[in-house]
Amino acid sequence: MASSEHHGHARQSLSALAFAATVHCLTGCAIGEVLGMALGTALGWSNGATVVASILLAFAFGYGLTSVPLLRSGLPVGRVAPLALASDTLSITTMEIVDTLIVLVIPGALDAGLYDPLFWGSLAVALVLAGGAAYPVNRALIARGKGHAVMHGYH
Repeated sequence: MASSEHHGHARQSLSALAFAATVHCLTGCAIGEVLGMALGTALGWSNGATVVASILLAFAFGYGLTSVPLLRSGLPVGRVAPLALASDTLSITTMEIVDTLIVLVIPGALDAGLYDPLFWGSLAVALVLAGGAAYPVNRALIARGKGHAVMHGYH
């Protein structure tokens, strides 16, 4: 294989890995975000409480999706927790900043009810854009041997 072909393959692998890491992280964030927004809306919480619940649940589910398979493989919590924090924190943080800002700037999004298409549409748009913002973050981290790259020895 020529050097340029190998380099192109490595770049493609990095991009594919970054995409997979972003989708993985986005899945956890989406579960937490939707659950938090739905709970806050259904229970009549203030917008601030709903946003805080969504962010906390996004982190919980994001870390959880990384941690559960590692715990099931027999790794102790003391080893899993730092791995999950190292692999997901910057990605989840990026997603949550972008997601929250978008939901806050879409007029009426936080006041929409669970049966309002604006509620679900604004969440969907915010999550897609948040994933788009996190992809280059994940790609840069993986390229430097950080982020989801730290998980490779455990899969």
